[in-house]
Amino acid sequence: MHVTQEFTDSPRSTVGLEWEIMLADPESGDLVGRAPELLAALEDESAPERHTVTGELLTNTIEVTSGIGESVAHAIGDIGNAITAVRAATDPAGIELLSAGSHPFAQWFDQRVTDKTRYHDLIERTQWWGRNMMIWGIHVHIGVEDRDKVFPIINALTAYLPHLQSLSASSPFWAGERTGYASNRALVFQQLPTAGLPWALHSWEEFEGYLDDMVRTGVMADATEVRWDIRPAPRWGTIEVRACDGLSTLAELASVAALVQVLVEHLSRMLDAGETLPTMPSWFHRENKWRAARYGLDARLIVDAAGTQRQVREHLAETVSALAPIAVDLGCEAEFAGVSTILDGGASYERQLAVADSTDSDLGEVVQHLIREFRSGPGAPVI
Repeated sequence: MHVTQEFTDSPRSTVGLEWEIMLADPESGDLVGRAPELLAALEDESAPERHTVTGELLTNTIEVTSGIGESVAHAIGDIGNAITAVRAATDPAGIELLSAGSHPFAQWFDQRVTDKTRYHDLIERTQWWGRNMMIWGIHVHIGVEDRDKVFPIINALTAYLPHLQSLSASSPFWAGERTGYASNRALVFQQLPTAGLPWALHSWEEFEGYLDDMVRTGVMADATEVRWDIRPAPRWGTIEVRACDGLSTLAELASVAALVQVLVEHLSRMLDAGETLPTMPSWFHRENKWRAARYGLDARLIVDAAGTQRQVREHLAETVSALAPIAVDLGCEAEFAGVSTILDGGASYERQLAVADSTDSDLGEVVQHLIREFRSGPGAPVI
């Protein structure tokens, strides 16, 4: 029987955010698996709020999510409120918070899996790779008002995933080693079944056919197990960008969210005007993902089907300039301008490497740096 997947009606260009956050010992900086002792109260407290606080795969992680934001500022306000609520629990418990794509020195075998069937099933299937998923990210949802727009936008927006990956790159260390990659997380996460770059589907019907094949052959139970770097989120009526590392500050989260919102609105307007959205061969996307993971903001990316190559910093700066009027229309011009702040001041991976270089590769100091950045507070400037 053919899988029919409904796509919920969603207001155009609304914003939803998810942010995965590490729990750490304030002295050693190592991860602590104390989420279960905190979550019951936090989940109850967030029930009447717009934000939520939930658990994740590992007990060293909590996730905060926004409600449906009419603007980036609206959604970021929810996230700020969620962090305040979490701090009210973690500060008295002697737990610090930080966010990055990876923890600089923690080891996978010291971590515990959250006691839920879906997580145990994932680990049973994926084994060593699943146990190595010590990764943290952010997810940005943008509302799409017409189901027929979803895959044309996804196929065009995939060309910007390496830009977003470079901006958010924050996992230069893994299990105590300097990896030489700006985003080691990007390459680890794609080892999971159904993760990585999306298949080049062209219609909702093709997506339903894909789901039908995956469910019939036992690859997945439903659409929630599609773990692509960008995917439809049918339950919410959104396009969900999942390519980014965990961002280290709230200001950076706001900036990346604004960039995603503006890009989706830009592509949606092109469709409204009857234009065909540009696409690139899948082999260019695959190469771009690797380049962004390896070199971050110093990557040279392939930016069109003809194979034109551009420095990501320059191409991003041009994109920000060209799309600034759309940011004004969406009311996110302040957050959108923060993209330029990251380009000028450096992404998290660059700041982490600078701390390591100045402290004789003391990764404990890198963790303390991340803790300080996270604690700098809602709306604090990116440093």
